[in-house]
Amino acid sequence: MTNDLSLEVIEGTFDLARQGRTAQLGEMIDAGVPVDVRNPRQDTLLIVATYAEQAEAVADLIARRADLNAVNANGQTAISCAVFRRNEPLLRMLLDAGADQDAGAHTAKQVADQFGLTDMRAVLDAH
Repeated sequence: MTNDLSLEVIEGTFDLARQGRTAQLGEMIDAGVPVDVRNPRQDTLLIVATYAEQAEAVADLIARRADLNAVNANGQTAISCAVFRRNEPLLRMLLDAGADQDAGAHTAKQVADQFGLTDMRAVLDAH
């Protein structure tokens, strides 16, 4: 289906995820944009929404069964983005949904250790 979507539609959908416009994002997915569509950097909507710290959009994408362990071209996952952004509620949301903290070339624990994010590492270790 991705081949049928214009780059403009895909970019617009990623903007909705980035801006946390959950209702409009849901409408786009309901209209046929795949929940795991990827941009040129191989980000998914979940990765972008997590990096942008859009909790409502992240929750909606999880409910829509977005791939929790998708890896972008930089080896990053949604969970590693939550760690990098030091967003404990998003980190816990992803962990509770079943995201694999060891997925990707830059795992969540590696990101926490690299940037000295001991609070994030403690959440990961406790889960």
